[in-house]
Amino acid sequence: MNISEETYIINLGIHIRQLREKKDLSQQDLADDSGMTKSQIARIETAKINTSVKTLVKIAKGLDIEPKELLNFSVK
Repeated sequence: MNISEETYIINLGIHIRQLREKKDLSQQDLADDSGMTKSQIARIETAKINTSVKTLVKIAKGLDIEPKELLNFSVK
């Protein structure tokens, strides 16, 4: 299956939002816990920006999960 980068980025954002909501965190909570801004979290979750591995590591730390868990999702 040939998945476009845009589709993957959209699905990554959805997955991050689902993980955040599962832990009952607001975007501001995750931003505070990961050393980022709320707007940056929002832009990642809505696929407005592509993100770096460094940023994914920060998000994983804020969610208290391993970074690889951020990439463990099915593309729709």
